[in-house]
Amino acid sequence: MPKTLVIVESPAKARTLSRFLGANYQVEASYGHVRDLPDSADQVPEEIRKKKWGRLGVDTDGDFKPYYVIPADKKRHVQALKLALKGASEVVLATDPDREGESISWHLLEVLKPKVPVRRIHFHEITESAIREALRTVDSVDENRVRAQETRRILDRLFGYTLSPLLWKKVQTGLSAGRVQSVAVRLIVEREEQRRAFRAGAYWDLEARLRSGDREFTATLVRIGEDRLALGKDFDPATGQLAADAKVRLLREDDGKALVEALNAHLPWTVTAVEEKPIAQRPAPPFTTSTLQQEANRKLGFSADRTMQIAQRLFQGVELGDGRMEGLISYHRTDSTTLSEKALGEAGAAIGQMFGGEYYGGPRQYQTKVRNAQEAHEAIRPTEFVLAPEQLRGQLDADELRLYDLIWKRTIASQMADARLLRTNVEI
Repeated sequence: MPKTLVIVESPAKARTLSRFLGANYQVEASYGHVRDLPDSADQVPEEIRKKKWGRLGVDTDGDFKPYYVIPADKKRHVQALKLALKGASEVVLATDPDREGESISWHLLEVLKPKVPVRRIHFHEITESAIREALRTVDSVDENRVRAQETRRILDRLFGYTLSPLLWKKVQTGLSAGRVQSVAVRLIVEREEQRRAFRAGAYWDLEARLRSGDREFTATLVRIGEDRLALGKDFDPATGQLAADAKVRLLREDDGKALVEALNAHLPWTVTAVEEKPIAQRPAPPFTTSTLQQEANRKLGFSADRTMQIAQRLFQGVELGDGRMEGLISYHRTDSTTLSEKALGEAGAAIGQMFGGEYYGGPRQYQTKVRNAQEAHEAIRPTEFVLAPEQLRGQLDADELRLYDLIWKRTIASQMADARLLRTNVEI
């Protein structure tokens, strides 16, 4: 009996979807891209081999047309997909819901050329309900996203093939530089030029460690008489001197030591003003890809690659103790801080159930600060808010549990009421 052929990128995702979909579906993996620009001279197509731009695989004399080839390590995967297609009644392209996933689906169509109906489906979490919902939709490959990815790939090739050899010579063999790394190299060079041009300037400040009863705190000298004390921001980085318009008091080493002696000679000091100010502190927004990488590095010591590998496993599906295979987080490549209405409702219900109604003040949406953010997906969030990290202890490995804990807490906190604080300033 003919089956619906579902194609995803990875075998891990294929295994998870197979558990959901049953006997009427055959789920196969493309193992990433099935076509790419030629990587070596022997992969360059014969018709462009003698062109001066042939090695690039991009027509730089014309309209920058790319020439794609099937890499040797992908040919067996393509053959397996063609074999699976022979017994299929329909093809469902279920690659990731981003430009890269859209491009993979387009390349699959170009290579396989299916004669049966084809649908493109999108889902942002790998749970049975999300997959079933996606299968009820009818969509096609978005050509605009495909062209966007293709443009990025061409830029990578044009920049990388000229800059990478320089990095091999000057930094380290094997490094690659594309459209992103080339800009990063430029930023590093400009920063190094600023560092070399920088002129140091010396200034001093004072801190006092004070104790009252069993409480200790640090006080910082901010002014002498009516004059504010000079700080680093008041200096001209090009000369190392105080900026001409800086109306401040410069404290040098000798001045500072004399001031310490004078202050010690006039104990006890007097508190001249106390200001107490209630403030509300909003929680941080849910994670985007970049903020997850930063926080995982700061709190867990994970590299960006390690973070994304763990997040990929949490997204693609983890076998839980009751035999279920579920994705535990939503799609982890996103620059959006927004959550769906469904997720907002579930987060609010989880907060009320776990912590009490006083910790929930209604749904919150956050505006993405990135000016050109695509916002095609939600922020990174748990797929089930009631599934607290403690419930997964023993079912996830240590790294998976730590990253899930970070994501779960950040998302739950983003929907909780403001923290109410009392800020106290003491003038001495």
